[in-house]
Amino acid sequence: MTWKPHATVAVVTEDEQGRFLLVEEESHGKVVFNQPAGHIEEGEAILDAVRREALEETGWQVEPESFLGVYTYKAPANGVTYYRFCYAAKAIRQITTELDTGIIAPHWLTLDEIRNLGTRLRSPLVLQCIEDYRNGRRFPLEVVVDGQT
Repeated sequence: MTWKPHATVAVVTEDEQGRFLLVEEESHGKVVFNQPAGHIEEGEAILDAVRREALEETGWQVEPESFLGVYTYKAPANGVTYYRFCYAAKAIRQITTELDTGIIAPHWLTLDEIRNLGTRLRSPLVLQCIEDYRNGRRFPLEVVVDGQT
């Protein structure tokens, strides 16, 4: 058997009021909250995946500003191991309201509102990435060497 981890991106975006951009989505029959996130497509540059996923899931154009880290998670629902390349990005503007299938709505939520979601967060990584961001974790974008760019 061949092990096939999934490479994904996630985006932490904070507005001027200290709220974070999350998506309400359907996953495995449940309604959950997540950062804008998704799989990196074959041949796609990682930063392009960050921009694309944010736009497709929230309608917001974002620009990555720093790298937060690579986070691993084995999902109990399907047993898949995910490698999440998480970035902090600035929201530029909302340019569409057409969202990916399975996305219910984007939301700007405070840290307390996010913490209160508890088990409604898609994974523990949602809060961990935000907490790391709030604690000042930042690496330059160039720390990830991407041969696709």
